[in-house]
Amino acid sequence: MSPEALPPTRRQFLRVGTAAALALTAAGCGFASEDDPAGRATAETPVDAKVDGDLVYFNWADFVDPAVFEGFQKEYGVKVVQSNYDSMEGMAAKLNAGNRYDVIFPTAKWAQRLATGGRLRRIDHSKLRNAEPVFGGYGYFADPWYDPRSAHTVPFTMYKTGIGWRRDRLGDLTGSWHDLWNDKAKGKVFVLDDRDEVLGLGALKLGLDLTTGDHGDLARVTDTLRSLRPRLRGFSSDSYNNLLNGNADMTQAWSGDMAAMLAQAEDPAVFGFEVAREGAPVNSDCYAIPANAQHPGTAMLFIDYMLRPENVKKNIEYIGYPMPVRGTEDTYAALVEPFPQCLVTADDLKADLFFRNGDARAEQARDAAWTDVKAG
Repeated sequence: MSPEALPPTRRQFLRVGTAAALALTAAGCGFASEDDPAGRATAETPVDAKVDGDLVYFNWADFVDPAVFEGFQKEYGVKVVQSNYDSMEGMAAKLNAGNRYDVIFPTAKWAQRLATGGRLRRIDHSKLRNAEPVFGGYGYFADPWYDPRSAHTVPFTMYKTGIGWRRDRLGDLTGSWHDLWNDKAKGKVFVLDDRDEVLGLGALKLGLDLTTGDHGDLARVTDTLRSLRPRLRGFSSDSYNNLLNGNADMTQAWSGDMAAMLAQAEDPAVFGFEVAREGAPVNSDCYAIPANAQHPGTAMLFIDYMLRPENVKKNIEYIGYPMPVRGTEDTYAALVEPFPQCLVTADDLKADLFFRNGDARAEQARDAAWTDVKAG
């Protein structure tokens, strides 16, 4: 398959700062709250893992190995009815419109919004046979900041953000976010089309809080990023295709997409991936069951099936993202051997460089800063 014909990267549609995002984040939450006491009581009632209908699945496109879907359907005699979103804001809009799904995959900060708004079913880990390698193997997720005691979520993937580049054109880099200002790459640099990621790189470069909402801090961040603007070819979350087809010499990139690129590259030695010494944002996608799910029991079975080590390994190899399940680390390490900085370690999680939710004023300030950055 030629680079031009490659399928879109599995996270390339992630967008923040659109008109929909502005509307959804204006209240600092992004979700209509569940104000019905009876509804909240139902949401907090643990769900038994049992077949109660077909699975209505809502996730990024192409983010689970089709063979895993097929195995689940065959074993439990159900169908997986798939729908996909192209952004977290799109997911929120569908949920707020009353659409009903059985399992969704929010990022950490969006999981917090959902849980705080009473929009997720409680997940009793004792009802998941395969939960121990997750929570016993990765203590961070036993009580994460976004969902105390992981009461409503189970971690699905984890990843971090760095810089992908063409070694054959640029040689070695210095290991800093300042590498994006490299004169040799001028005009062939991309940054992600993502508000938090781009503002975050500017903040980390300046030694500021990753998700600062302070107007003074954001003025410094936008000034810094304004100096990068003339060097950019554009904003794009299609990281690996841009590198493979030669559109980019350097790009801000998610580690999982760089791992996925390795499967497409004729010569992996041509490419490199680094995380910056000033800090690398980390994130996690989560399994979650919406409060209005019609088939929460089937969703529990699906989550448990996905956590089986053999299925975790299949998905790691298929999507290029590591999953926090003890005993699967070697699978990912082998996949990213040319890019060891793609590995997400316990120390990366402890560094806690997750994007956090701000209050309404902070979110509006960040939206305004992002608009300024994109306008140039």
